Amino acid sequence: MKDVRLLTLGHKIRLERMKKDIAQEQLAEMAKVSVRTISDVERGISDIRYTNLFQISDALGMTLSELLDFKL
Repeated sequence: MKDVRLLTLGHKIRLERMKKDIAQEQLAEMAKVSVRTISDVERGISDIRYTNLFQISDALGMTLSELLDFKL
């Protein structure tokens, strides 16, 4: 069973990426992570390393606090 926190985080990352009209490939390059990492995180099927979380939030132009600001 997928963890609701990971699903919610993945949804938030996808939403913010789409708001900025950024493809997964572009976000991966900007965040210096693999496309698979972005894909897995957005689908909530993979835990995310803390450093990758910082890199993704930076690439989206958000603070980590803003990225993690969601209700479960």
